[in-house]
Amino acid sequence: MNKTNNKRRKETRNKISKAFMSLLQKTEINNISVTDICKMAKINRSTFYVNYLDIYDLAEQIGQELEKEVSFLYQEEKEKQKNSNAFLKLFKHIKDNQIFYKTYFKLNMDKNFIIKEYDYHLSKKIYNDKYIDYHIEFFKAGLNAIIKKWLVHGCKETPEEIESILEAEYKNKNNI
Repeated sequence: MNKTNNKRRKETRNKISKAFMSLLQKTEINNISVTDICKMAKINRSTFYVNYLDIYDLAEQIGQELEKEVSFLYQEEKEKQKNSNAFLKLFKHIKDNQIFYKTYFKLNMDKNFIIKEYDYHLSKKIYNDKYIDYHIEFFKAGLNAIIKKWLVHGCKETPEEIESILEAEYKNKNNI
């Protein structure tokens, strides 16, 4: 496939994703039809099916794309094997991509998300690795709750304010 077709396909997939995410904010996934998406995206049904098997395939690919983008935010840290424990870039990404994250949470994709990179050095220092799996689940649930609440309120607070809320929960832990 040449570059022109790759660009066109990417643009088409973008239109489909945006239409789907927009519809999903108003209704549940099982009430959205391919026809609804095609009308909103101004494409033919055959174009939809060239790109996706069905609506659930589309939803899954949107979730995978978001997880890739979030992982990319911390790529440099992974490569250097240095964890900054900074969430500001994540919160800025969320504020800039609210509908993407609302879709992710509305589809309950966060339930399947596994924290692959975790600062085990810091956790060993703080918790001596005792019950670390429980701590990871607790942290993930708390972080998701903060993000969901922020999204529901339209991300009125700045990313810096949300980061400070999270830091306040762990302020005494960092002094160890």
